[in-house]
Amino acid sequence: MRNNLPELDRRKTQNALEGVFEKYRIYKTITFMDRESFITAGYTDRPNGPTNVTSDPTARTAVYNVDAPAARLAYCQMVDAVVSRLNEREQLLIRERYLKDDDVFDYKVYNYVLDPPVSKDTYTKIRTRAFYKMALALADQGVLNLASLQKGADRRLGSVNA
Repeated sequence: MRNNLPELDRRKTQNALEGVFEKYRIYKTITFMDRESFITAGYTDRPNGPTNVTSDPTARTAVYNVDAPAARLAYCQMVDAVVSRLNEREQLLIRERYLKDDDVFDYKVYNYVLDPPVSKDTYTKIRTRAFYKMALALADQGVLNLASLQKGADRRLGSVNA
């Protein structure tokens, strides 16, 4: 029986997921600032005749003020749903290390958060397995590009930078 799961580069996967977690933390901690529409007329010299451009800045502002927070909320809920599918230890590791505060370090998690405490190597194995599962799930959601995370992806894509 052939294994159909892709072999992912550990470093690339970790970097990609840390970017996802950083965006998650920013969306959770930074409050959304509503845009306000301009209601005064702009006095600029315009050529006579039709411009064939329909403009409604108030509607555009209203749509942004509704869509942007909804997109942020949907992103955070999607990441939370993916994390909730992991097993209990992996969930605890990801939530404590990546989804809460910026100043939490690996050694704090494997020495003080996980009960019982684990070694650095065991922690790395748990994290790698969680990252693999999350990368597959986030690729299904369209957040990550799985082809760029696979081992040897640079060779397959050719020397684009050369």
